[in-house]
Amino acid sequence: MLGFILKFLLTAVLVYGLSRVLPGVALTGVGSAAILVIVLGLLNAVVKPVLKILSFPINVLTLGLFSLVINVIIIKLADYLMTSFSVNGFLNALLFSLGLAVVNTVVDAVLD
Repeated sequence: MLGFILKFLLTAVLVYGLSRVLPGVALTGVGSAAILVIVLGLLNAVVKPVLKILSFPINVLTLGLFSLVINVIIIKLADYLMTSFSVNGFLNALLFSLGLAVVNTVVDAVLD
C-alpha cells in the first residue's frame, strides 16, 4: 500500500514537472497533477480498452502506430474534463503522452 501511494505521489510530481517543461501544456499545481493522474488512470481503465477494440483494424494497418493517436485522445479527453489542465494541439498532446510514458517507466524502475 505504501508503494502505491509513493508511486502515485512521485508520478504526480513528475507530471507537474513535465507540464512545466513542455510548451503548450499547462497545469495549475501539484494538486491538479494528482487529480490528473487519477483522471488519466480512470480514462485508461475505462475508455482506452474501448478505443483499442474499435480501432483494431487501423491499428493493424499502421503496425501499432495508431496507439499513439489513442494516447493523444486520452490526453485530450483529460484536457476536456479538467479545467486546471490544458494541452494545446495534437503535437503537444503527443509529446506529453510520450513524456508520461517515460515518467511511468522511470517511476516503475525506481520503485520496483
